[in-house]
Amino acid sequence: MATTTRRYQGKVYRTHLLRRSYRVGPQVKHETLGNISHLPADLIELIRRSLAGEKFVPLTDAFAVQHSLPHGHVEAVLGTLRQLDLESLIASQRSPQRDLVVAMIVERLIHPCSKLATTRLWHTSTLAQELSVERYQEDDLYDALDWLLARQPRIEKKLADRHLDEGALVLYDVSSSYYEGSHCPLARYGHDRDKSELPIIVYGVLTDSEGRPVAVDVYPGNTGDPTTVPDQVQKLRQRFGLSRVVLVGDRGMLTQTQIEKLQQYPGLGWISALRSPSIRGLVDGGHLQLSLFDQVNLAEITSPDYPGERLIACFNPLLAEERRTRRQELLAATEKELQKIAKEVTRRKRKILPAAEIGIKVGKVLNRFKMAKHVDTTIEDGVLRWVRREDSIRREGELDGLYVIRTSEQNQRLSAADTVRHYKSLAQVERAFRCLKGMDLRVRPIYLRTPEHVRAHIFLCMLAYYVEWHMRRALAPLLFADEELDQDRRQRDPVAPASPSVSAKRKKVQQRTPDGLPVQSFDTLLQHLATRTRNTCQIRSSGQTFQQVTPANPLQARAFQLLGL
Repeated sequence: MATTTRRYQGKVYRTHLLRRSYRVGPQVKHETLGNISHLPADLIELIRRSLAGEKFVPLTDAFAVQHSLPHGHVEAVLGTLRQLDLESLIASQRSPQRDLVVAMIVERLIHPCSKLATTRLWHTSTLAQELSVERYQEDDLYDALDWLLARQPRIEKKLADRHLDEGALVLYDVSSSYYEGSHCPLARYGHDRDKSELPIIVYGVLTDSEGRPVAVDVYPGNTGDPTTVPDQVQKLRQRFGLSRVVLVGDRGMLTQTQIEKLQQYPGLGWISALRSPSIRGLVDGGHLQLSLFDQVNLAEITSPDYPGERLIACFNPLLAEERRTRRQELLAATEKELQKIAKEVTRRKRKILPAAEIGIKVGKVLNRFKMAKHVDTTIEDGVLRWVRREDSIRREGELDGLYVIRTSEQNQRLSAADTVRHYKSLAQVERAFRCLKGMDLRVRPIYLRTPEHVRAHIFLCMLAYYVEWHMRRALAPLLFADEELDQDRRQRDPVAPASPSVSAKRKKVQQRTPDGLPVQSFDTLLQHLATRTRNTCQIRSSGQTFQQVTPANPLQARAFQLLGL
């Protein structure tokens, strides 16, 4: 093969010829067999190497893929965890216990499961390889949980130093999860938010003003929400060393009794709300005039019953209509069930249904629909009659859509509108509970037997949500999330119903990003990232192996870019 180069009028022309050389007596002659200059450069190079004696085999004969493991989701979660410096926050020095805790956090995000299943499933991805935990078993995970629980106070202190400053706004709320089993003393019957009719375990989560988790406490299932507040005050003031914070809790949490206790701590502010009976007291006492809301939806009032406090009354007409409709539906459902009982009573001619048995049936209906306050019943042997309490319904209807926020903060520090906004920010803690209890992290059902393992398990889930919180924020352009929500929360009407931004509506309708990528849920995006695999290949001729990660497709590349990986 011969290559010639010539220049003509400033241009370079390169010619590739296939030539054969032969002898005629003592003379060497050359014969051109063909011109291959029109072929692609890589093919010409391949022909040149072949003519030089190099041998080629089909790619499938050169090496074989021994096995493939999903890798992209591990890369995303573990990479984010390390960018957050969570490993050094858990422990400054690497150890088997730290690697196991990190592996459990990552596995909680990519496939939440039991501890036994964790030791098996992390071999179905690259997670075990990445953290060198292939040899560890279930008992090792329980030992790591014990190690983590002992470090919980220090880890929470580091998170507080990172996210809470003097004067910070702190959100606090309580939830519960049901327990499967009969061994853990924390599992008690209480206010079951899951409606599971099983023993429950209560836990309270403390977050910063944006809903980023900082600390968690676990309590027996029969613990009342308000009784958990003193622990949070002690944690904020003593463990975290904060003398000035504003604690935000719902009206079921920061009751009058708890607020009186909070008032004993100088520098400790709070934001909560009044219950319906207290609002009725303000209306009946003349301190809250319903006519205030003829022109505005927010008004600041005072009352001698709440000295030193600011009361911000709010009226939402859409919420009023929603509650009015809901009450009518519940009343109708209640009367429908009572009608069934009345028919049963009427049918019993020979053996009359006793009043006690009728009362039990009626009580179940009234408790189910919470309408006992609006229905008067007459129960005798073989007799059931009822009538609506129209006056009670009317008085409750007067307060539809009306709520009152209470706070210790002065107007110079916190405006009335911002006070309402901060109270509504408790929704971000509720979102944390949805992620913890839903398909993301599946903190429930709880199977662990000892209180220590239960506490460590819930703390581990909180750390996993800490990673998820940052991932969701970074990946928002690819998710069904309102990217303008944080800005809107600070600017929109604090009382009017929230509505998604124009960009969020467009995203939901088109299901495409401006770049043309498909919009995802957090779960489906992780599953899509998992299709980026790490392949272990073996060279057939030598038996040597090497690893190769499949190239990222456009959606995966964009996700890694948003995560800064």
